[in-house]
Amino acid sequence: MSEGTIKRLTDKGFGFISNGSGTDLFFHMSAVQGVRFEELREGQKVAYEEGSGPKGPRAENVRPI
Repeated sequence: MSEGTIKRLTDKGFGFISNGSGTDLFFHMSAVQGVRFEELREGQKVAYEEGSGPKGPRAENVRPI
């Protein structure tokens, strides 16, 4: 699993994770594991697996660390 920081969350149930290399990964609330999407906060450290979606790379199995 990779690690990153939540850069942005929206009211529509998705967010973006900064992976430290200048690339932001999209994630949807359905990809969050262990907690509810509403419990996540911007700036929080998370672990995730990188996958691919219809519009490019995305984070899957997002978990707070």
